[in-house]
Amino acid sequence: MKSNKKTLQKKSVKPAKTGKPARARRGTDPKRVAAILAKLDEAYPVATCELKHENAFQLLISTILSAQCTDVRVNLVAETLYKKYPDPKAFAYATPGELEQDIRPTGFFRNKTRSVMGASKAIIEQFGGQVPRTMEEILTLPGVARKTANVVLGTAYGIASGVVVDTHVLRLSNRLDLSRNEDPKKVEQDLMKIIPQEKWIQFSHQLIWHGRRICHARKPKCIECNLASLCYAKDKTI
Repeated sequence: MKSNKKTLQKKSVKPAKTGKPARARRGTDPKRVAAILAKLDEAYPVATCELKHENAFQLLISTILSAQCTDVRVNLVAETLYKKYPDPKAFAYATPGELEQDIRPTGFFRNKTRSVMGASKAIIEQFGGQVPRTMEEILTLPGVARKTANVVLGTAYGIASGVVVDTHVLRLSNRLDLSRNEDPKKVEQDLMKIIPQEKWIQFSHQLIWHGRRICHARKPKCIECNLASLCYAKDKTI
């Protein structure tokens, strides 16, 4: 019987499986992530939320107002806002047109007024006047998504339910190659997999501080950055 040499030559031999786990991507290598966390601790040991507040409710309202607005401007508005509206009831039953003018400097004031009043009413009617302490419950409040929920749960209650992903965290997570996603929800899931849970709250604050002070969107101050040796972003300035 003649052997079919052509057929035999076409067959490729697959390499045997070694059973070894796939190597971690360069950016999320545990040693590199640990080094980044250590550098952030070194640079920002006392980083915290920069929205001024006296309680969880004020923090919730300020975080809603901070959408597409700077914390500095929100804090300026808050100086008089919480004197005029000291509790959920005051916000829930405010005159919409008047509240709109009170928060106008923060931008998108009509949508924010609806969110603030809706969240305040829900807190009164469904949660006994207290800002809920679980992710599932706080997400039922009008105007509250995961970013706001994580800010309030982490800063006001010390509950690590996730990682705050704002514009700074989104930008720096990509620059530091901790995530290659653009959607905030997916970035948060990526970060939660590689950052120890006990670091979630502090890590969020530290990355936000770093984004505001050093790692700017257009002209990052790489020469002043203590993470420069660990960063290989394409838009590094050094």
